Amino acid sequence: MNRLTEYIRELNTKLDRLTTSKQMSRLRITGSVIWNLVLIFIILTTTAVVFVGGLGLGYFASLVKDDPLMAKAEMRDQIYNYDETSEIYFAGDIYIGKLRTDLERRETSLGKVSPTLINAVLATEDEYFREHYGIVPKAVLRGLLQDFTNSSTQTGGSTLTQQLIKNQILTNEVSYERKAREILLAIRLEKFMTKEEIIEAYLNIIPYGRNASGKNIAGVETAARGIFGISASELNLAQAAYIAGIPQAPFAHTPFTNKGEIKDAAGLKPGIDRMETVLKRMLAVGYITQAEYEEASKYDITKDFREPEPEATDNYPWLTYELENRAKELIARILAEKDGIDPERLDEEDNLKEKYMILADRDVRSGGYRIYSTIDKGMYDAMQEAAKNFKNYGQTFTTTQIDKETGEEIVTEEKVQVGSIAIENSTGRILSFVGGREFNLEQQFNYATRAARANGSTMKPLLVYAPAIEYGVIGAGSPVVDVKFTRGFDGYSPSNYIESQELGLIPAREALAKSQNLPALRLYDSILDKKPASYLEKMGFSRLVDADYVNLATAIGGITHGTTVEENTNAFATFANGGQFIDAYMIDRIEDLDGNIIYEHEVEPVQVFSPETSYIVTDMLRDVLEYGTATRARSTLKFSSDFAAKTGTTNDHNDVWLVGYNPNISLGVWMGYTKNKSLNQFNNTYGQPSTRVNTLWASLMNSIYDVNPELVDPAEQFQRPANVVNASFCGISGDAPSTACSQAGLVRSDLFNRNVFIPSRIDDSLSGSSSVMIGGKAYIALDSTPSEFVTTSGSGINPQFAERILGRLGGDPTKLWPTGTSNVVSSAKFNADGSPPQAVNAAQSNNTLTWTKSASNDVIGYRVYDITNGSRSLVTTIRDGSALKSTITSGRTYIVVAVDITGLESAQSNAISTVVEPPKEPEESPENNKPNPDDGAGSGGTDEGSTDGSTGEGNSNGNGNGNGTGNNNGGGNGTGQAPPTDNTP
Repeated sequence: MNRLTEYIRELNTKLDRLTTSKQMSRLRITGSVIWNLVLIFIILTTTAVVFVGGLGLGYFASLVKDDPLMAKAEMRDQIYNYDETSEIYFAGDIYIGKLRTDLERRETSLGKVSPTLINAVLATEDEYFREHYGIVPKAVLRGLLQDFTNSSTQTGGSTLTQQLIKNQILTNEVSYERKAREILLAIRLEKFMTKEEIIEAYLNIIPYGRNASGKNIAGVETAARGIFGISASELNLAQAAYIAGIPQAPFAHTPFTNKGEIKDAAGLKPGIDRMETVLKRMLAVGYITQAEYEEASKYDITKDFREPEPEATDNYPWLTYELENRAKELIARILAEKDGIDPERLDEEDNLKEKYMILADRDVRSGGYRIYSTIDKGMYDAMQEAAKNFKNYGQTFTTTQIDKETGEEIVTEEKVQVGSIAIENSTGRILSFVGGREFNLEQQFNYATRAARANGSTMKPLLVYAPAIEYGVIGAGSPVVDVKFTRGFDGYSPSNYIESQELGLIPAREALAKSQNLPALRLYDSILDKKPASYLEKMGFSRLVDADYVNLATAIGGITHGTTVEENTNAFATFANGGQFIDAYMIDRIEDLDGNIIYEHEVEPVQVFSPETSYIVTDMLRDVLEYGTATRARSTLKFSSDFAAKTGTTNDHNDVWLVGYNPNISLGVWMGYTKNKSLNQFNNTYGQPSTRVNTLWASLMNSIYDVNPELVDPAEQFQRPANVVNASFCGISGDAPSTACSQAGLVRSDLFNRNVFIPSRIDDSLSGSSSVMIGGKAYIALDSTPSEFVTTSGSGINPQFAERILGRLGGDPTKLWPTGTSNVVSSAKFNADGSPPQAVNAAQSNNTLTWTKSASNDVIGYRVYDITNGSRSLVTTIRDGSALKSTITSGRTYIVVAVDITGLESAQSNAISTVVEPPKEPEESPENNKPNPDDGAGSGGTDEGSTDGSTGEGNSNGNGNGNGTGNNNGGGNGTGQAPPTDNTP
């Protein structure tokens, strides 16, 4: 200011000299006035500029005074912290597609971007990028002036550096404060990053509209591939100009709609016009020649646009969502561990898990991960096709509802759903799965991995037979009890699939093959105190509650919260692995943007059962396919492998299961409605539910066999461990054979684990027996029991043994050994009431005497007496269980009495007297029908004679009638024979 004052004084002195001259005397006053006015204007203008500049600088300082000074590392981290789309892969690194995200982006380096595209961007967005230091002052002033004057023309003024700051550090907020911070940070950023780093970051973060799938995209590499299907390094001039022009108005200039469809001509015009503008600017700046401009201007860019492309969620919806969910679960644990939190806490604390799942969701969608799965593409495609083509799922039900808001009628379908999964036993790799039928975007529900259902009888080998063998309670063929029971404290009274069926003492392998409920429940009750449900825990059943460890119904699949197809199938693979549980997995590894492996699955086997137990169970489950409940599956397979399997059905056929495995592969299948509804409907159309699941399992197994027969159909069989041996035992008790057992022909042989159990105690189940039948059951005969009703041959089941083997659940001992299966009879005691049985009613039908069954419950049979002469004469004895009838003779009188186990008779029945019918006179035949005395031939005669007094019908052509005890049975042809003689008294 002092220099300015001094300069003005010198100027005044010179002006004074000039004004005193003669030439200027006339202009002195006028000039003085003008000069003073100019001087005043200069002073005022200078003062105003200084004042306004000071105000501006002060205002600028006030806008950024609270903004902390960002360090170099912090600024660089935020600049490079841009979202990038994660990708998923099949096994063998076969690309599937991108995970769902609001914005797709794939990072690239500057060296992989066409120089033409870089020039196009610079010419359009920042002509002076190479020269400025973050901002262009005149552009900033121009922008401020336009904003201050509210000009209709807004030319902008942001450099690439400023746009980078706005997108990565600041926001799109429209305010002077944000603009001031942007300018300050842009200048600062230019000190920390080179021009190449800045342009590279810019090219990776700028939005470019939509791709051929309709997804929002950002970054030039994503734009080049999403719009033209080529890399950013391969773009020609026209393509580069088109992409460079998009950021000005991304959704107006992009060629695709949000559905991935190419816009019409009117919709494409803004983007093509913008391409023309970019080309002109490149020409003006000197990046291209006039010839290049003209050639690119005439280029038909529309022919290069990609055809609409389906997303991974379109081609592989079940797989995409499943991998996304599993990746989030893994990343959540990684993020928690980075924060110093034990990942195991996520399994126990719901709030903590929810927090890290939210963080993981963001990270997975935008972290640019490469997620490599275990899914075999060929097997997966084959299983989807097989499931799609299966015709016998069952009935589809439709329901109609009215939308409360729109009033429209909404029709929904309820289909039979399916879940299936294939696991490689030795590694736990999930090779393929079927997630359901017709993927529903709203539900996104995977019936193979997420749907928890009761697993029915597939639970039996896992929870009952394998633990019982492991504990040394049974061997493969040990007898188990198939007899009904009613539990005293709660009245629980289960039954087999066939409710009336009780097979008595049967081999364990037969009970398992035929999937009998009663033996499984009784055997489970005998080992329940050992908590066998802990084995389920070791095999990955994740929904167990305290009740599942004590409830008897758990043995037949009555698990509180159910299990998934994945868990159930994975558990069966334990048997295939010699008792080792290997947790199934679907994600092999996850790599970050730089190719670093941040997660890689490690196999951690858990020994659940011994190899001996596993082999014995496997051998028992082979029978399920041979003669049990899965024979249809075996017959439908197109190849023969060493398979073991188990079926399962829940109440009312709401669920049907089949899980089968060979040395390499385990495949599980479930079918059912989403809402519990019986499958046991329309069976004439679709077949029985068990038949359907058998057929579907075989179809799915056949489909993956076609893809990889070497893996699915291994040449080797399950290897029998050395300590699995054949041992003999008594088929009734399971103990070492006794002489009585051997004489009864009941010695059997089957597999045992000699490490824990070989039958050594001598059998005591049998004893000599005299028995009677009451109500179809065998009981011990009393000393007073009439001998004609007693069976004395064979052996009987020892009552003490019967009580012991029925256990605390009890049951009817007479059902232990069904009558007629051998010469062994039951030895149950019957407590008679001591009163004579109730009488019966008799009746006659022709020459047959019949009578009603006595109402008493201790009747062992009936006696028929002839009382024609006033005294009783025994005609016959009928044991209980035989037909209540006897042949009688004409002209006699009969009665019937019931006999009880103590020998008491009932009162006699009503008497039945037979009447003697006089012989009928032969009818006179017409002359031409008289018999020829030479050959006895005639027509129309019926010989009804019978040696036992009953009526017989024959083909005799003899002319005559004979009733009663004639000796011609009607078998002759009537040629040369005399008519039968009537011998009736």
